[in-house]
Amino acid sequence: MYNTKLPTQSDLPTSRQLLRSTLIAISVAAVLLVTVVMPSEYAIDPTGAGRLLGLTQMGEMKITLAEEAAVDAAVQPAATAVAQAPVPVPPVAQEPVAAAPVAAPVSAPEPTLKSDEMTVTLKPGEASEIKLEMLNTATVSYEWTTNGMPVNHDTHGEPYNAPNGFYHSYSKAKQVKGDKGEFTAIFDGTHGWFWRNRSNSDVTITLKTKGEYLSIKRVI
Repeated sequence: MYNTKLPTQSDLPTSRQLLRSTLIAISVAAVLLVTVVMPSEYAIDPTGAGRLLGLTQMGEMKITLAEEAAVDAAVQPAATAVAQAPVPVPPVAQEPVAAAPVAAPVSAPEPTLKSDEMTVTLKPGEASEIKLEMLNTATVSYEWTTNGMPVNHDTHGEPYNAPNGFYHSYSKAKQVKGDKGEFTAIFDGTHGWFWRNRSNSDVTITLKTKGEYLSIKRVI
């Protein structure tokens, strides 16, 4: 067995040294909190160092994704119900996204091949929606682009007389600068595009459509 030599009084740190070490540790922690943790987690950057390091942008993206995830969670049950169940087609319509009723045509004309181009400009935080009125099995091809700023989008449709929150999503994405493709309506109703500008600048979106639809209009 070895005997351990106990430290002498002179080997131990003094109260002044302990206090100084504690104050240094607190100061370092405070600096890291203000310059690293707050910008990267909460997009709060009182010193401006977080934006220079790219941490504030990271925090803004986390907040944006959290907000969008909350919205997606709220509408996911309705979207799942649409995908699994057949949709009735009564004569009166309402658009859940636009929160405004859309009446089905009393005597729907035969869709003809149409092509259109529309442009919308969104301020920071603003949303817009353009809808086509289409009959079941009608097909449309589309392409939309922004002026270089990313937006969140959802391409979807609602049948006539759909209950609030009831819709079918064809595609959606976050922070993209454009999209193109083709979809076929799975019911009589309105089908189109919803965009939201989550950036800090104005965004201009240009939409081009070509296909079998009755009409096109901006509803938001």
